[in-house]
Amino acid sequence: MPKVRSILFCLSLAFFLDARAANTNSIAWHTATDRVSADVKGELLWPLLEDIAHQTGWHVFVEPDTERSASVKFKDLPPDEALKMLLGNLNFAFVPKTNAPSQLYVFRTVVQNATRPVLASRVVVAKQRHVANELLVKLKPGANIDALAKSVGAKVVGRNDKLGLYLLEFPDAAATDAALASLKNNPDVQSVDYNYIYDPSPTPQLYSGAAPAQPKLIADVSNPGDPCNPVVALIDTAYQPSGTSLDQFALPPISVTGEDCPPASGITHATAMYQTILNAVAQASGGHSSVKILPVNVFGCDGTANTWILALGMQAAATNGATVFNMSLGGAADSPVLDDVANQLLSQGVVIFAAAGNTPVSAPTYPAAIPGVNDVTALGQPGQLASYADFSPQVDMALPGTSIVYFGGQAYVVQGTSPATAYASGIAAGTKGENCPTWTQIQSAMQKQFAVPSQ
Repeated sequence: MPKVRSILFCLSLAFFLDARAANTNSIAWHTATDRVSADVKGELLWPLLEDIAHQTGWHVFVEPDTERSASVKFKDLPPDEALKMLLGNLNFAFVPKTNAPSQLYVFRTVVQNATRPVLASRVVVAKQRHVANELLVKLKPGANIDALAKSVGAKVVGRNDKLGLYLLEFPDAAATDAALASLKNNPDVQSVDYNYIYDPSPTPQLYSGAAPAQPKLIADVSNPGDPCNPVVALIDTAYQPSGTSLDQFALPPISVTGEDCPPASGITHATAMYQTILNAVAQASGGHSSVKILPVNVFGCDGTANTWILALGMQAAATNGATVFNMSLGGAADSPVLDDVANQLLSQGVVIFAAAGNTPVSAPTYPAAIPGVNDVTALGQPGQLASYADFSPQVDMALPGTSIVYFGGQAYVVQGTSPATAYASGIAAGTKGENCPTWTQIQSAMQKQFAVPSQ
């Protein structure tokens, strides 16, 4: 069993949870008027703080082993007075933020001991959007897509005969829904589903702190086709060369969107993930590597991707020799069509790392939760999940959720399960290129070293 090189990353704490509207009978936190009303009896501390986090959007941290039972009733108090009533003899510190969620620290001793994040209660996972009048169909060998499309009143607007995958367009949403129900029972159809929409991952932000120096990485001679020289498919947004020595690790970018978008004004998500992957490669390989990265753009000019384009991007990556897929993206819907594409690639020996998602729930995110895919969540600090990170049972490993990268003379920070996934892909590729263990050995070792902390 190979040893995966132990890696220490510089972490910073910042969190991205959307504030959610109040919906409770016991505590009403009116953020618009900055007034709080409460009527609680015997309310334990943990659910109380979950409720506060849920209503305010604050990121709340509590000192471990702190306990309290609150029984209070008041109306229209300012937040500071309301917290004093609710928390009683416990100490608290409120840290307001302008461009990020504010933070509340609850503690018995000193504020530095308030380290355990409180997850907002009743977090709702939004239903994933889909293109209203499109379906994806994967046919069984020998089936005729044109005849099938005609039978359900659809037009074939996209086809990939190699995958047996087709995109059908319908007159309206009602016809699409009716055809979906019909095609699920068609003997020529292997799988069918909506064309789901994937929103973009968090945009890298300018970093004003003391940025660490990026690891130096020397490019070794790469022999195309050598299984010990991995190619990482960066399935993401458009990639931008940085004008530095890191550019030499990039293969010619591919775009499967069919769109010609104007250049991005700042650093793109893909560019941040590219550098994050190489930072991990540098640390896993000892500073020299033959790893190559193949940027594959699956996000259109509107900033979104969809299942059809994602499937085309995955196939294009495999066709162009990628052996590791970095998929720092995802959604709530489990598409059987995308499952089929992923399973086909996995059966060919492709290794896939995908992001678990940036909502603190136990619900799965796809494609990360597809069996065989490495489902990666994020750490906020060593041994502790980030407060925004998905913690579903399917998650395989947890890595740092913060990455600092450089572009155009500026330092940027990006946070979430996206950089955690990029770290994982880079560690796997760097380890493969260093002493060529099997992918099974690498993944097994990583799951042990980067085990998911217990909740």
